[in-house]
Amino acid sequence: MPVPSLTDYSSASLDCFFREILEQFEREAALARSAEAVEDLRIRWVGRKQGLLNRVGEILKLAPAEARKEAGKRFNALKAAIEPRCDPQRLPPPQSADGGLRLPAAGAPSLAAETIDVTLPGTRRRLGAEHPLIKTMHEMVSVFAAMGYSVAEGPEVESDYYNFEALNFPPNHPARDTQDTLVLADQERKPLRERLLMRTHTSPVQIRTMERRPPPLRIVVPGKVHRNDAADATHSPIFHQIEGLCVDVNITFSDLKGTLDYAMKAFFGSAVKTRFFPSFFPFTEPSADVQISCIFCGGKGCRKCKSSGWIELLGCGMVDPAVFLSVARKQPAYDPEKISGFAFGMGVERIAMMKYGIGEIGQFYSGDLRFLEQFA
Repeated sequence: MPVPSLTDYSSASLDCFFREILEQFEREAALARSAEAVEDLRIRWVGRKQGLLNRVGEILKLAPAEARKEAGKRFNALKAAIEPRCDPQRLPPPQSADGGLRLPAAGAPSLAAETIDVTLPGTRRRLGAEHPLIKTMHEMVSVFAAMGYSVAEGPEVESDYYNFEALNFPPNHPARDTQDTLVLADQERKPLRERLLMRTHTSPVQIRTMERRPPPLRIVVPGKVHRNDAADATHSPIFHQIEGLCVDVNITFSDLKGTLDYAMKAFFGSAVKTRFFPSFFPFTEPSADVQISCIFCGGKGCRKCKSSGWIELLGCGMVDPAVFLSVARKQPAYDPEKISGFAFGMGVERIAMMKYGIGEIGQFYSGDLRFLEQFA
């Protein structure tokens, strides 16, 4: 059948043109009752070189600009109606004279083609891998777990009391400023200590755990925290922390130094050295910043350690007695005259960037599989 002629590209002419083509296809498709016949139908209508649909497409290419959109829309509808019916696999199964399904005879080629070779390897499912932040967090937690620390968790939406007041933050402390803290809406009418906010550190979990459990206590607190920071190469409004707390009788600063020195060596290698510098945190006294010898240059000095040979990694200190007094209202066992303890905290992103040589914190949150597959 030659393709019908198309004198103009008006809507009426296109209706007639496509109707004639579809009617001719329906007549030929009704006669295609075997796989061979359907294959011949496919070659005739949708064949790559001599298919009739190709010829129809060539005719429609000559349509003027104002008619091309309508002609293209109708041509796509025609292809959608014809192409599926030219697939031999869509041929209905043969039926017997009484209308039942007719099974092929034993040994027939069609039955042989349906056999399955059970010796072939199966389709493997691609397994995911831990995100580098989760992987780093689990590795750090396992280091402290080996020293007898258990894992504690708490809510990300905290009250001002647990996030600040119980941790000895005075009301006018800069960390309370809304430029640093993400406060939930409609909290102005509540008393300050009851106002809800996104926790700025995982330290509130330390307070909640001490209120529930008497000493001795050794916990690490991994989790997500939120601050109103502008995103750049080393800062993000969402990041992760691992904090630790140890409380018992006669806990000293020497215990703190030994614990962190062992943890850094276990994570970065036995050659790593640590040193402590005086610092200030409202919830510890005395407080210190901890530096480790540069893992990139071995302490000789390089660009990453600013030629100092040392990298600042975390903060720590002895728990301030004022924190124990806040807890003692619910758990009298935390009497600062009888017990002592230390706490520490570090950023997971900073540690992961050091360990894997990542220069942009935003890569952790980009969702780029090209980046994440490196850690599979």
